[in-house]
Amino acid sequence: MKLPDQHPKMPKKKTGFLIVNLGTPDSTKWIDIRRYLKEFLSDKRVIEVNPIIWQIILNLIILTFRPSKTAKAYKKIWLKKENTSPLRHYTISQAQKIRELSKEKNIVIDYAMRYGNPSIKKKMEEMQSMGCQNMIILPLYPQYAAATTATVCDEVYRSLMTMRWQPSLQIIPHYESNPLYISALKKSIDKALRKVSWKPDVIVASYHGIPKKYFDKGDPYHCYCHKTTRLLQEKLKIKIPIITTFQSRFGPDEWLQPYTDKTLENLPKEGKKNIFVICPGFASDCVETLEEISMEGKESFMENGGKNFYTVPCLNDDPTHIKLLCALMEKHLIE
Repeated sequence: MKLPDQHPKMPKKKTGFLIVNLGTPDSTKWIDIRRYLKEFLSDKRVIEVNPIIWQIILNLIILTFRPSKTAKAYKKIWLKKENTSPLRHYTISQAQKIRELSKEKNIVIDYAMRYGNPSIKKKMEEMQSMGCQNMIILPLYPQYAAATTATVCDEVYRSLMTMRWQPSLQIIPHYESNPLYISALKKSIDKALRKVSWKPDVIVASYHGIPKKYFDKGDPYHCYCHKTTRLLQEKLKIKIPIITTFQSRFGPDEWLQPYTDKTLENLPKEGKKNIFVICPGFASDCVETLEEISMEGKESFMENGGKNFYTVPCLNDDPTHIKLLCALMEKHLIE
């Protein structure tokens, strides 16, 4: 359609596809770690306590002492050559490989972080300026939780509120039972089995935990995690038992159990001294998988009598993962 002569120039109509990961500090410097933790721990969906009391605790205690501890963890896994975190590295790679694999025209594919940079708001504004009148958002959380998927939605909606010309919007929901996802996890275990000369007694499927009170309020996350484990167990041809555990608890409250760290301590005492650990809830390797599991978890397991320990890498930018992400995108494209 030809525009009137005086009409401002318009970019060609496009669709934007934005993958959103949790986030990462910009560096391992104390100030960057503190800035990241402040944004993350100020989210009311992440910390559901009285906001006034929590801000006092957060700013006077946690943000005074925790950044140093967190910085040490990030320094252990930081990619020195790229000068970035593994999470950012793999999220960038995921977006690039989706572009390469996708055959769709007039689509802008990019990534954002819920906390830290680049922000959801910045990327949505960039997409709109490029002519994206339709946007598809994919939170990179296979299992829905209010503290993860829902908070991405919150930020997307807040960003829409600042736009005079709002795009049409689709947010891809949880995909904990998607056949391509389960198949990708299964193949990652098969690949790991070919790398080692021993057979695991058990596979520990470790998911990020949430406080038990969130589950009691109706959060379905616990159920989705167990569903993924069950489907993965059914998919494996080699019958190795898989147990579901929850990691990364924070604060004094009770979290979903069994706890990963306690499980790793107890398995050798139960005669299970050869184990795999897989982290199905993480789309990219990060400080929780590389430092908390592969380093701290392995050390605890071995100190308590373990013999062989192997962490199955996250799906990261593996072709099976990119195929899944492309399929999720294509399913939601507007004709």
